[in-house]
Amino acid sequence: MRIEHVALWVEDLERARQWWTTYFGAVSGDEYVNAAGFHSYFLTFPDDGARLELMWDGTQHANTEDRPHDGYGHVAFSVGSAAEVDRLTARLVADGFRCVSGPRTTGDGYYESCVLDAEGNRVEITV
Repeated sequence: MRIEHVALWVEDLERARQWWTTYFGAVSGDEYVNAAGFHSYFLTFPDDGARLELMWDGTQHANTEDRPHDGYGHVAFSVGSAAEVDRLTARLVADGFRCVSGPRTTGDGYYESCVLDAEGNRVEITV
């Protein structure tokens, strides 16, 4: 298992992307936009391939369930397979933890679920 990426909610997606690419040498992927109005960029850091997802959604407001606040949104763990995403998600739900999305294939092709940890933080489980 490895940390796949960390996600950050931002108010100005382009300004945030420029900041990370200018000062930290991140390489930006293409902008992803879904039909609901969610926008994101995955940034990759050249030394070790660590990734940061910058997220913006003008249809959601800070301090709601879908977007709890600006700042860190979730940490994503890659578990290696869709079957393992399903297994771990089912185990967490059986142990009383809340699954807030998935398991599902997202519009940009990820197979994932998102659960709340013991403190209510979002943990994305992905292939």
